[in-house]
Amino acid sequence: MIIGLTGSIATGKSQSSKIFKQLGCYIIDADKLSRTLTVKGSKCLADIVRVFGKDILKPNGELDRKKLGLIVFSDKQAKTELEKIIHPHIIKKTNEVIAKKYKTTDIIVDAPLLFEVGLDRVCDKVIVIYAKYHLQLKRLMKRDNLSKKEAEKRIALQMPIEEKMKLADITIDNSGTLSELKRNIKFIYKTIKVIEL
Repeated sequence: MIIGLTGSIATGKSQSSKIFKQLGCYIIDADKLSRTLTVKGSKCLADIVRVFGKDILKPNGELDRKKLGLIVFSDKQAKTELEKIIHPHIIKKTNEVIAKKYKTTDIIVDAPLLFEVGLDRVCDKVIVIYAKYHLQLKRLMKRDNLSKKEAEKRIALQMPIEEKMKLADITIDNSGTLSELKRNIKFIYKTIKVIEL
């Protein structure tokens, strides 16, 4: 079984992914894939440099993620350009991993842009993790050391969580404690497994 896992920034998707891993699922983490696909010397990084210039590189030739982040989080067009470059690489790699692992284990496709890139189409079920806006904002400010304005801007750049929730098969409210989140995920995973049998 393939389960898509998504949410908005700082709603607890990564934490949820860890819980699924503890339950024995194989995790395909789109963010980690993105990092491995943009290492020094990669085709993906060369494509990014061609569009954004050599200023986004560190002196040693590696991608300066902070610098690139500042560009794409302040310019919607730049964000779209970057996604156009990276997404085909992520989709290709995700499909390769699914083909290898599908028959042996349940797979979680952990992707913040699951719907936006069409990865929901390879999933049997899609789960959206959400949290109350004021909590999401607070978590993001703390996690990334951002001002309220910067955090609001980053959230606004994403597909509204309400839209994602409408497209999901299952939604999980992560406005509570970690133990509540664990309990909810365990119950939902168990229920899905029973339905699939």
